[in-house]
Formats: sequence, C-alpha cells, structure tokens
Amino acid sequence: MLTKVYNFIIKNELLTDGDTVVCGLSGGADSVALLLVMNELKEKLNIDVQAVHVNHCLRGTESDRDENFCRELCQRFSITFKALSCDVKSLSASEGISVEEAARKLRYKIFEENSQGKKLATAHNANDNLETVILNLSRGTGVKGLSGIPVIRGNIIRPLLTVTRQEIEEYLSMREQSYVTDSTNLSDDYTRNKIRHKVVPLLAEINSSVNETSVNTISNIREENEFIEKIVNEAEEKCRNVNKITGLSSYDAVIRKRCISRLLADNHLPYSFKRLEEADDILINGGKINISGSFFLLCQNDVLELKEIKKPLEDIISTDITIGEDMIIGSCIVKCDVIECDNLKKFEAVNKKSTFYVADYDKIRGKLIVRTRKFGDKIQLKGRDFTSSVKKLINEKIPADERADLLFIEDECGTILAEKIGIADRISPDTNTARFLKISFIRS
Repeated sequence: MLTKVYNFIIKNELLTDGDTVVCGLSGGADSVALLLVMNELKEKLNIDVQAVHVNHCLRGTESDRDENFCRELCQRFSITFKALSCDVKSLSASEGISVEEAARKLRYKIFEENSQGKKLATAHNANDNLETVILNLSRGTGVKGLSGIPVIRGNIIRPLLTVTRQEIEEYLSMREQSYVTDSTNLSDDYTRNKIRHKVVPLLAEINSSVNETSVNTISNIREENEFIEKIVNEAEEKCRNVNKITGLSSYDAVIRKRCISRLLADNHLPYSFKRLEEADDILINGGKINISGSFFLLCQNDVLELKEIKKPLEDIISTDITIGEDMIIGSCIVKCDVIECDNLKKFEAVNKKSTFYVADYDKIRGKLIVRTRKFGDKIQLKGRDFTSSVKKLINEKIPADERADLLFIEDECGTILAEKIGIADRISPDTNTARFLKISFIRS
C-alpha cells in the first residue's frame, strides 16, 4: 500500500519537496491509515506531517473518546497535533441545514483555517469515491460528477483515493494499529450510509471486486473530464468577458454548456440539465430566458450575456425559517418541523387527514426563507418534468380573492413550495426519504 500511495502522490504531483502536510484525523480507520502512511513516507518525500482533529460534539463521551485517541496516537509518533471543537447543532438550526451538512461545513472551515500555507490531506479512499459517483448519478450528473472526488482541490489533497477500505484495514492490521469507530457510520440515517450499506453490497454480488475495478473506471472518466475542462478553459479565455460570451456557437455542445454552467456558477445562480439545454438553445437560435429572480440570459448575433433586469420595486416580505419555531409573516403563522420516519406510506397513513406540506428534508440546500410572491417566480411541481410560471399556476388554480397574500418557501437553489399550489419535484419525498420536513401555514 505504501508503494501505491507514493506512486499516486508522485504521478499527480500532490506534494513538493519541503511541504507541510496537515492530515485531517478523525480517529477512524481511513484517517489513521492516512496519518501513518504520510508519516512513513515523510523522509522519502521530504515533508513535515501534522494532524488536526475536529470534535463535532455530537456524540457525548464518544466524541471525547475519539479526540483523546487522536491525541495519544500523535504523541506516540511525535506528530504535531491540534484538536478543535465546533457547535454543529447551532449551525444546523440557524441555517436550516442537516446536521451532516453543518458538520461538513464547519469541519472544512476549521481545516482551512489550520492549513494556511500548507497542504491539507483528507482520507477519502476508493470506496468513498465509488459512493460519491453513485450518489451523483442518483441525483443526476454529467461526466464531471462521474469523475468522482477531485484528487486536488485548492490546497486539499487525497493521497488514498485509489486505495480500497480493505487495503486500509489490512495495512493497519499488519502494523497492529487500532482505530475508533463512529457509531453514526453504522446506521442508515444518512444517504451516503444507505449507499455504503445497501447499494454497494448489491453491486458486489455482481462483481466482488467492484471497489477495485471502480478505481480504473473513475480514473478514465477523470482523465476524459480533465481533457474536456482543458478545452473549456481555452474557450472561456477566447470567448468570455466577465458576464458576456462571444463566438461560443462554433464549439461543440458539451463545451458550450460547460461554459454556460461556469458563467452561472460564478454568479451563484442555480442551473439544471434542462436549464442548460434551454440556454444552449438560445445561444444557437437567439432569445431570452429567465435564470433566477431578476437574472436573465440573452443572446443575439452569437453574443450571450447574463443580465440583471429588475422590475420596479415590489413590497416583498421575507424572513428566515428556523426549524421548530413559529414565524409570523403578514397574517400567517408558518412552522417547519423535521420528522424522522422509516416508511413514507406509514407516515402518510397516520397523517392522511392533514393539510400541511411534506418535503424530503435532506434534499433541501442551504437555509430556508419564507416570503411573499416576487416577479419571475417559477417552480417545477412534484411529478412534472417541466418548470411552470407561478403567475400562470396562480391564474389557473387560485381564486382572485386568495392570491394577494400567498406565501412561498425557497432554499439556496430556488422555490421549493408555493402555498395552495404544491411542492417542487426536486425536494419531494420518495421511498428513500429518512427525514421529512412538515411545513404548516396557519391563518387566522
């Protein structure tokens, strides 16, 4: 395993002579193996090895046990060690995001703060990479998503990305090195754990070496993606000027769409496969489409431009949603509660007489906001494969005297619920839903 990791580091130029490497150390098998491997290779690579542990304070004495284990491990190998704590639950509540997402966000913030001018090594391995590809595929993705976890991202490196979990455990066993186990990794509460405990074992029934063979497959896809990205970089350099792209129509569709997706991402605007198809269509044929709120893509004479076209100011009332608390907006009380349930049909049967809305909590992105209607509102309703204008839906479904004070809920990717109309398809519950968001509108 040492040779495999060393060759991977050299091939991908993860480290240079004299680098300091900060290993993210949780105490689990993967991160312990990462620390030991880097420590064993430090003289050969001429690097300095350090470790940082993030205590998420979620599992009581078990979290403290992990921190103490990491501290003692680093003391035994004379490795510089730092442990820091964070308040995951508070961030989850304040931003309306899952505990898992809040933990990841805080962890990487601490990693970034403690690896300035250094390389940060994380213990993602071949199994993690396969799980990521399956997760991306299930949510919808392209070649970029199928290329898995980036080998390098900024100062973050992944030296174990081609090593399987079995190889890691064999390596630790040979060195008689123990590790700790996070009890949450043994449950199916989170989507990734479902993939790990249910989907991958089914794939292993077809191919017992699925994790090993996925290494080459993902590597090939990554190489092809890097080739495409190189052409996209060249196209951007030639055609793009801030938010205007000129002459892109001469490139293949895959290059055009990636350039458009970068334009939108750079402006923190959401996009989907369908939206990129629509944008590419106006790039070739000319036209105008609304991207989000007051932002539009316009194209004429092979010049595609992202512009903000503001409607005259409206009196829009909005407020952040805090899970479990009442929010008063206008004459309405809005309340959102997270309900855990293993069986969607059972949940619906128990609550079949209720009139509230139900969403998949883990599909929501970022913080939630409840607000009044604004210009350009659109929503792709549950069960539909197209986006509808809210104005059109209101005219079709809502009596004129009930339209004025309708409320809408959005996350960072756009509208997820239109009162008296329905929820967005992308956050609708399915058979894999573990946590439901119950959204209630209480009017006097």
